[in-house]
Amino acid sequence: MKYWLSFIFCFLMTSVLLSQESTTSSYLDVNYFRGNIALHNNDILGLITGHPEGVILSWNKKTFGNKAWEQRYNYPDYGVSLIYQNLKNENLGNNIGIYAHYNFYFFKRNLMLRIGQGLAYTSNPFDRIDNPKNIAFGSHLLSSTYLMLNYKKERIIDRFGLQGGLSLIHYSNANVKAPNTSINTIALNVGVTYNLDESDPEYIDNGKDEKFTESIKYNLAFRSGINQSDIIGTGQFPFYIVSAYADKRLSHKSAIQLGTEVFFSNFLKELIEFQSVSGLGDNVTGDEDFKRVGLFVGHELFINKTSIETQVGYYVYYPFDFEGRTYLRIGLKRYFGDKLFGAITLKSHGAKAEAVEFGIGVRL
Repeated sequence: MKYWLSFIFCFLMTSVLLSQESTTSSYLDVNYFRGNIALHNNDILGLITGHPEGVILSWNKKTFGNKAWEQRYNYPDYGVSLIYQNLKNENLGNNIGIYAHYNFYFFKRNLMLRIGQGLAYTSNPFDRIDNPKNIAFGSHLLSSTYLMLNYKKERIIDRFGLQGGLSLIHYSNANVKAPNTSINTIALNVGVTYNLDESDPEYIDNGKDEKFTESIKYNLAFRSGINQSDIIGTGQFPFYIVSAYADKRLSHKSAIQLGTEVFFSNFLKELIEFQSVSGLGDNVTGDEDFKRVGLFVGHELFINKTSIETQVGYYVYYPFDFEGRTYLRIGLKRYFGDKLFGAITLKSHGAKAEAVEFGIGVRL
């Protein structure tokens, strides 16, 4: 598993950091946070015994409009974050994570929204003998996302500034290994910023973008990874997904999608067999097909050569019932030239994750 998650982090770091032009201004910030674990699942009630707290350290690089996309998104920052969190429960332990992030600004740059994605290590995952109560994390290494909404003022005293607001930190291994109920922390944070440069250059504004659109394009994508059913000990198995879809670019920022895909989910083979011999599945004979076919609609939000992809799908071929016929997908794509792309996406059924998918594709 660690190799898959390491690939996630390397992909994100490449997408965020290497695709940018160098500017002449950057800053550091350090934030203390304290809050509560959200009760999104009654099964984790016994793991909520205190108020988690921790520290967020970040390096941020500013943009000033050297590229058109920077102007479209109101000159965002990009950077790297490190989060240490004490979950205030002996079964959960402590988490430490490293992230790539973007900062987006609103209301005359007084309001900052940070979106970060990365890799976390948890000190005390589930163990049948030593830690059977930790049903949140089935492995040491986790995928993690965090959001931060701050009121921010830089250079209040010389190069020092202040910020404060609300943070949401999510940890999950996306069913790579059971158990995996995940943990969400909602917290208040307060922090200090320090600019590394004496002053900032002027923002570049070339005026309003010209209208942009494209004809319909056709895409082929292949996704794969490893996952497991919710039953502990049933084993990890590879899955394969073949997708074909059309997309229509509506603007510099946005495109819509319509397509179909076939799922070869080998963990369902094991689950079907397990339910057929254990009697835990209603009328499961063991002869059910593990394959599924879905139709989906989607949206793609373009940020330079990286995009955020969201899709909603429905299984039209669904011989074995697993978590319902509707599914969701969200993730990142990175374009290499005009036609080739790589992708990392999370597939779920509502709030229940099924898999982290690693994909490659071509846009014709």
